[in-house]
Amino acid sequence: MNNYRKMKKWTFACLTGLLIACGTEKPAKIDRQALVERNNPKVTEFEELSSLSAGNGNFAYTVDATGLQTFPELYSAGVPLGTQSQWGWHSFPNPENFKPEETLKNYNFRGKEEPYAVQFNEPGRQQDAANYYRINPHRLHLGYVGLELTSPTGDKIKAEEIGNICQTLDLWNGTIISRYEVGGDSVSASTSVHPDYDQLSVSLNSALIGKGQMKVNFRFPYPTGNHADDATDWSVPQKHSTEVILQDDHSFVLKRTLDTTVYYMSVTYEGGASLSEKEAHYFVLSPVNDQFSFTCEFLDKAPEGSGQTSQQVFEASSRYWQSFWQRGGAIDFSGCTDERASELERRVILSQHLMAIQSAGMYPPQETGLTYNSWFGKFHLEMHWWHAVHFALWNRADLLERSMDWYATAYPVAKSIAERQGFKGARWMKMTDPSGTEAPSKVGSFLIWQQPHFIYMAELIYRSNPTAEVLEKYGFLVEETAEFMASFATYDELEGRYVLKGIIPAQETLRASETINPPFELSYWHYAMSVAQQWRERAGQKRKPQWDELIDKLSPLAYLDGLYLASEDATDTYKDIRFTSDHPAVLGALGMMPQCKLVRPDYMQNTLDWIWDNWNWGKTWGWDYPMTAMSAARLGDPEKAVGALLMDKRTNTYLVNGHNYQDSRLRVYLPGNGGLLTAVAMMCAGWDGNETPNPGFPKNGKWNVVWEDLVPMP
Repeated sequence: MNNYRKMKKWTFACLTGLLIACGTEKPAKIDRQALVERNNPKVTEFEELSSLSAGNGNFAYTVDATGLQTFPELYSAGVPLGTQSQWGWHSFPNPENFKPEETLKNYNFRGKEEPYAVQFNEPGRQQDAANYYRINPHRLHLGYVGLELTSPTGDKIKAEEIGNICQTLDLWNGTIISRYEVGGDSVSASTSVHPDYDQLSVSLNSALIGKGQMKVNFRFPYPTGNHADDATDWSVPQKHSTEVILQDDHSFVLKRTLDTTVYYMSVTYEGGASLSEKEAHYFVLSPVNDQFSFTCEFLDKAPEGSGQTSQQVFEASSRYWQSFWQRGGAIDFSGCTDERASELERRVILSQHLMAIQSAGMYPPQETGLTYNSWFGKFHLEMHWWHAVHFALWNRADLLERSMDWYATAYPVAKSIAERQGFKGARWMKMTDPSGTEAPSKVGSFLIWQQPHFIYMAELIYRSNPTAEVLEKYGFLVEETAEFMASFATYDELEGRYVLKGIIPAQETLRASETINPPFELSYWHYAMSVAQQWRERAGQKRKPQWDELIDKLSPLAYLDGLYLASEDATDTYKDIRFTSDHPAVLGALGMMPQCKLVRPDYMQNTLDWIWDNWNWGKTWGWDYPMTAMSAARLGDPEKAVGALLMDKRTNTYLVNGHNYQDSRLRVYLPGNGGLLTAVAMMCAGWDGNETPNPGFPKNGKWNVVWEDLVPMP
């Protein structure tokens, strides 16, 4: 009955959000098409940070101002022109036969030896092995699909020779529409991606085609294996091969071989055209008519039969995106008079699109999504919360579920990590790939805040669909996740409490050998273990007494002079820059997490105020601002909640395409986008037990925020 009442309350909140926001009895529905279309990104020049993407969560294709990937070199240091998929991975050869166990080093945090996969400072085989497993596998750039533009004399057209650029991302239909002029001739190009396949569709219209001055090229690089780049190395053509294996009058298939990695590209077109090989890994398709359409599908297996036509891809894209925008949550800021409201609306709309195409796939996404590689293209499980939680709060839990199945695949590896360190359950790794292989790291291997994420996200899925099927699907991994958490906490018999130690917390400037009881991790342990007990009860099982003892005896958050410390040992928190840079993670203890007995709201308010005035905001990350906003909202400080989301800092910059810019290395940072959506949803729909309408927005008459179909946060 309690679950029924809770779900009834959530349903009521979702259905009446618009009513509460407007204060009227019969509110009008949000005009979702108008809301979306007024925030369509527009591009008028070749600018390295202004590329646009189309995708479906498992595949994304990023274009320049021509509507294709014609000038990738202009964007390589900006938002690169990537073509990436969830399945597209590659490993360099391993002639030295390195083994994962060669990356292990013992540490003693609890009176026993615990092996961790780390990087090594001393040259030698262990350092080489660690470097190999950090780099491999890495995500592939599958290939560039661009325009071959030439002058009447055959010279290659440069970007500066293209004028009158007018490019729009039509969000409502998922299509990039590009118009421009080359030498007096107009060009129009439409680009879209199929919602279910790794397939793009392009429609071109220009007299340049008939003149032989506009063709389509297909170029394929070798991966670099670098930490963060466009995964494009043109200097080693001998290391890979690209060959035509099938061809007829309206299609061809290319086979790509890179060491042990093999994949395919299938192209289908309408109208006359001829294919030629310009050089190794460089093919040109020459159409004969002024109107030309084609599809290009990337596959990890040889294609069987013909794919979708160009028109079918455009139609499927339109259906999908119109359905996407019409289902789930919506927030309309047009009734607000605060001058910042329109920018917040723009960020919210574009972030929804970006997260749907970049972070809604079958694996947890990398922090730069499917645009370009960061950390070698691998994904970070501590960031999965930031990429995916918002889907459930926006009533699109199915998009969250897409990436949850991977945990079952990775479970054997996670179980082995826990076992080798002497713990029960499964210890989720930090940095990994589809295989679940743990990437060695001097920081990541000591993080633990990714551990409760699975429980948090499974709980959101259950809230959206409280059925026995959900409990059965996720229950085992919820149990195994909690088993590790319970065995990891160390009991201090002298003080009669459980402590968390031997960790690098979310605020990564702290050291594993010194850190005891970081506040965010303590609060998260309390929440996730409590939820794990609820899952046992829902499944008809008894609560585990040892888990209840842990919940009851977790250490309270350490404080000094009414301010929470970065960790229990960090008594110089408010004097040492190490403790006032990076993530202000203490705010997550009451923000991302609900109120628990470990946290005093008055001390957290004091801490928020101090951080607001004194934090080294130049050394933060994109998700720190929504984390701050969530804490402020729960503390009843909506001015700071809005102010945090729109704080004028470099790492809180949102580009014309909606990407959260960090710095010259991370020009794309999707955890910031996902965090923004999570924070705004809870600022509208609130959280369990909240009774204030739009609790995260000031009640000054300037924030008449209207919303529909959002879900309260735990």
